[in-house]
Amino acid sequence: MVKKTRDKFIEVARQLFARKGVENTTMHDIASASDKGRRTIYTYFKSKRDIFNAVIERETDQLLCRLQEIVKRNISPERKLEEYVACRFETMREIVSRNGSLRAGFFRDVRKVDRARKLVSRREIDLLCDILREGKTIGAFEIDDCRHLAVIIIHAIQGLDVPYIRDNLTEQGISKPMLSEYISHLILYGLKKRRQ
Repeated sequence: MVKKTRDKFIEVARQLFARKGVENTTMHDIASASDKGRRTIYTYFKSKRDIFNAVIERETDQLLCRLQEIVKRNISPERKLEEYVACRFETMREIVSRNGSLRAGFFRDVRKVDRARKLVSRREIDLLCDILREGKTIGAFEIDDCRHLAVIIIHAIQGLDVPYIRDNLTEQGISKPMLSEYISHLILYGLKKRRQ
């Protein structure tokens, strides 16, 4: 019962945030739309920021599930890395697009974006680190510190979220599939020509 009520608050809040925006949605709005009293919502969430974070966490759980599926697949670490990059870009685009007014906030409020990213970044880094370690173990990747490299890669990819979602790079001749391919290639092979 407790989980059902909490889940209902999260889903109702997500819908209201998407339709009205986070700033224009009150805790009272969420409680009313959930057919619960305001006191009840405060037993689950201390503030609107708490419920916003729960909404973001719920939305990013689907990203993490998709990335976990890639990590578990019986394919080469190189292929996992390519699929990881493409899946991450496209799932983030789906999440932001599905959430209406949240999308506007995503593009406007850098602090909110950073808070949302912090909720998921550590887990994303762990998953990417698994791929890098696997590649290092079988000799496919030459990496000194898998964790540090995973942190750098995730932050670099996050920097491309907005251009990918807005499709800003097409005016420079770079399609979404090309962006994923270029990033994967850059990570896998770098720029310097290898000596034979």
